[in-house]
Amino acid sequence: MEAKLLAENVALRQQLAEAEARSDSLATNLNEATATPDFDNIELNDTLRDSTVVTPPDSAKALSIIVLGASGDLAKKKTFPALWGLFKEGLLPPQAKIIGYARSKLTNEEFTERVTARIPQDHPKLPEFRKLLSYFATPSYDSTEALSELSQKLIDTQEVEPAGANRLFYLALPPSVFVEVCTAIKKGGISKTGWNRIIVEKPFGRDTASSGELSRGLANLFEENQLYRIDHYLGKEMVQNLMVLRFANSLFEPIWNRTHINNIKITFKEDIGTQGRGGYFDKYGIIRDVMQNHLMQMLSIVAMEPPVSLAAEDVRDEKVKVLRSTMPISLEDIVVGQFVRNGDNEGYLEDPGVPNDSVTPTFAQAVMHINNTRWAGVPFIVKCGKGLSERKAEIRIQFKQSPHSLFPSASPNELVIRVQPNEAIYINMTNKKPGLSDELTNADLDLSYTEKFQPSYTPDAYERLIWDAIRGDHNLFVRSDELAAAWRIFTPILNQLESDRIAPIKYPFGSRGPQEAYHQAIRAGWEDTYLKKKAQQEAKM
Repeated sequence: MEAKLLAENVALRQQLAEAEARSDSLATNLNEATATPDFDNIELNDTLRDSTVVTPPDSAKALSIIVLGASGDLAKKKTFPALWGLFKEGLLPPQAKIIGYARSKLTNEEFTERVTARIPQDHPKLPEFRKLLSYFATPSYDSTEALSELSQKLIDTQEVEPAGANRLFYLALPPSVFVEVCTAIKKGGISKTGWNRIIVEKPFGRDTASSGELSRGLANLFEENQLYRIDHYLGKEMVQNLMVLRFANSLFEPIWNRTHINNIKITFKEDIGTQGRGGYFDKYGIIRDVMQNHLMQMLSIVAMEPPVSLAAEDVRDEKVKVLRSTMPISLEDIVVGQFVRNGDNEGYLEDPGVPNDSVTPTFAQAVMHINNTRWAGVPFIVKCGKGLSERKAEIRIQFKQSPHSLFPSASPNELVIRVQPNEAIYINMTNKKPGLSDELTNADLDLSYTEKFQPSYTPDAYERLIWDAIRGDHNLFVRSDELAAAWRIFTPILNQLESDRIAPIKYPFGSRGPQEAYHQAIRAGWEDTYLKKKAQQEAKM
């Protein structure tokens, strides 16, 4: 009997041990399934890795920065000063070389003098920067033979590092030649021992069809993670700070919605005309030149949902969702204008390159609507123009008044992000005027960048964007589906304005634009706090 009980006891212990082992195994599997993934070590496929992971500049490999259109205005004013800024701050890889590529017949010395003319000539680092520069003349930008010759020259003289060579092609060229030039680059200009990246400038087409054709043409030649579509407004300090302002400060997220915000106004104003570039501007107009790109980029960052992470694809996914939720603009939603002579300031039609009967707008204001839960019913008033009273770009978020205010004369609170000039963030608030009076006054809680952060280094927008392209960071560049979503909003109204030749409203150079735009904003729900304050002051006099 004892032997039988002993055997049963041993069997029960063995069964218990097996059950515990199965339980431990189940717990281990459950923990593995529910544990937070190690995103630093997670395996991604090559395409996803290339498009989301930022790689530091490879100091072991040679880097050739080839600026196509190097003798043009854009390269002289923006591209080469930006490259100088990066070099001056020690941000270019030590093996970097800069090659100008254009049709002008220039010697290396003539080219160097031209592109460094805007740099302080007594700067101690200028002689070293000059050594990075060289020039290659081509009969045409789409010449495969010329690019093959340049490629071999780079291999023989500059890209001699055994680790290989990377190449960054900056197309400071009209969009009409992008596909032909990129075809020649693909056939004769790319590096076989490193990465190849292409920077292209706006405008990316004229409408949905032409933009799609351009995107497909480039996609047939290069992967999306090799293409960097520049909208230089994304490189501006305050535009980059928008995401930090929204998502790093818990004060704002709970009130960043239709419950608390009455309207959002995004403004871009220039106090200059076309300055002899009327022939180019007349082909595009202010809507294509500014509203469809610069202002839509700011709108998408202001209105987007919090992204899953700060990875480029996660951020751009949310921007695309906002643009896809934005309703196309109708004729009732927009006011267009064109500046006329005012004193010594010429009107738009007086520019030698502009046809006498041009109906191209130099001013546009649109009331836009985003059809989602966060923003339903909130008007986004988007305004841009040339020949206006001042140079300014800002985002003005006007909050709703309390439904039962103890101070009915108080103005609505406003959060203002001034993009340029004199970058700043300020909140307009109502306060009691000091003293025995009960009079209310408006005052700003003001964060002016030049006062708070001086003498911090603030890079030019082009510096930041070229630096990001060298690092492989797509965060501040426009993706192809983002581009398509933005054109979907504007193509119908552009077609209607042009097919019906709708005449823009005339406004004097140096004014605030057409009065109709002011009245449209008021009807949309915007409150002119300056005018209200002025009226209150006059009433007390």
